[in-house]
Amino acid sequence: VQLQASGGGLVQTGDSLKLTCAVSGTIYSSNTLGWFRRTPGKERDFVAAINWRDNIKYYGDSVKDRFRISRENAKNSVYLQITNLKPDDTAVYYCASDESPTRRNYSYRKPTPADFRSWGQGTQVTVSS
Repeated sequence: VQLQASGGGLVQTGDSLKLTCAVSGTIYSSNTLGWFRRTPGKERDFVAAINWRDNIKYYGDSVKDRFRISRENAKNSVYLQITNLKPDDTAVYYCASDESPTRRNYSYRKPTPADFRSWGQGTQVTVSS
């Protein structure tokens, strides 16, 4: 599959933003799609993930209250709604698919980049103070 992230930009503290991940190709019901973010000099950090069939959602510890992930099966798209943006949210946001043939349960451990097989190119979010 190919993933295309969009919707980033320059925003102010307190603004909201909705990122879109458009997926080309087949998304299987067992797949989980996720969002990660990376700031310069750091590894990609898990933000949120959603299972395509069951709509089960997972969130990173630092974003749980302000970030919401959703999917739209008919459009093969996953969204990340971010509210009350803070300067610390400044990062490149990537969407990814684990392309797993069986549904993985990420309840017991945080997803890592290694869990995800396909990645989009990333969209920059910059939050000014």
